Amino acid sequence: MTVHNVGIIMNGVTGRMGTNQHLIRSILAIRAQGGVALSGGDTIMPDPILVGRQAHKVQALAEKHGVARWSTDLDACLADAHNLIYFDSQTTTLRYESIKKAIAAGKHIYCEKPTASSLAESLELARLARAAGVKNGVVQDKLFLPGLMKLKRLVDSGFFGRILSVRMEFGYWVFEGDWQPGQRPSWNYRKEDGGGIITDMFAHWRYVLDNLFGEVKSVSCLGVTHIPQRIDEQGKAYDCTADDSAYATFELEGGIVVQANSSWTVRVNRDDLLTIHVDGTEGSAVAGLRDCKSQHRVNTPKPVWNPDIPNPFRFLEQWDEVPDNQIFDNGFKVQWELFLKHIVTGSAFPWDLLEGAKGTQMSELALQSWDERRWIDVPALEL
Repeated sequence: MTVHNVGIIMNGVTGRMGTNQHLIRSILAIRAQGGVALSGGDTIMPDPILVGRQAHKVQALAEKHGVARWSTDLDACLADAHNLIYFDSQTTTLRYESIKKAIAAGKHIYCEKPTASSLAESLELARLARAAGVKNGVVQDKLFLPGLMKLKRLVDSGFFGRILSVRMEFGYWVFEGDWQPGQRPSWNYRKEDGGGIITDMFAHWRYVLDNLFGEVKSVSCLGVTHIPQRIDEQGKAYDCTADDSAYATFELEGGIVVQANSSWTVRVNRDDLLTIHVDGTEGSAVAGLRDCKSQHRVNTPKPVWNPDIPNPFRFLEQWDEVPDNQIFDNGFKVQWELFLKHIVTGSAFPWDLLEGAKGTQMSELALQSWDERRWIDVPALEL
């Protein structure tokens, strides 16, 4: 029985997502459970080294969570043969150069999305990784959410019949920072720093739609900056130069129509921060982050429009919960385990840098659609 100790350079984990989802709930959780078990009794044990630009932040994070290795010298970490994987959760504007350097050092690549600030850069990273022969993967965490996994179960079972349409509602109110601190970083609202909800979220919508319902063929999008000024982390007012809301329509293969609203300026009156409503000829379903409810055609009520009487239907009570039927682990952790197995055993991992480039492409085309006020077709990507 062999323990495969895999050194992982974790760059940019002092941020909220990097700390919580990737370090604490993924890598440290995997270590706490004794590693990733393989058939035959072998184990993969991740060995992280935390990397950042500010020594006091990286050191404090490492000491707080008992991580023995940390550094501000990325080049030295890349030169260490023990480190097999380079992981990047920095801001988007910093990711391209760092990943390119890691590929040149022969490291396997795992990173957050968007993989770069432009489609050209995202495709170049995919080409460089292929030419270098390094394995690579992109975080596509929402595929591993319990609610979406239950929704995928319904799709795969044929529950919907022919899928007609999908309606997605995502978002919540992000405070402006004046009378309550904002719960998202200020750079999210500055285009020059890589901000904007289209850049942030449409990479997610691409892989969700492609993997659950069918490839995206065209997009029409309107972006809006509803809140023109916010207060940053230092209490200073700044102008918002990036979109905080987007209203999009996608056409998928098979004629499926998707309407997707994404907003950081909406107050939630639904079951979850993200809901996906699917209608088909045989049934419908609504999925959130963890739950999913369905309604088959034989259980569908028959309302008649009549505004002159009180509504006789309790529509929200006429749906059935899709049962768990399995144990759902943290989605980021699940994908990390799959990637670690991919590195050590060569098992399949389809969510590579080319898939990540599709997300960047989706954001660029949505922004183009907004700018030109028209539908944009989505061409196939090839390396």
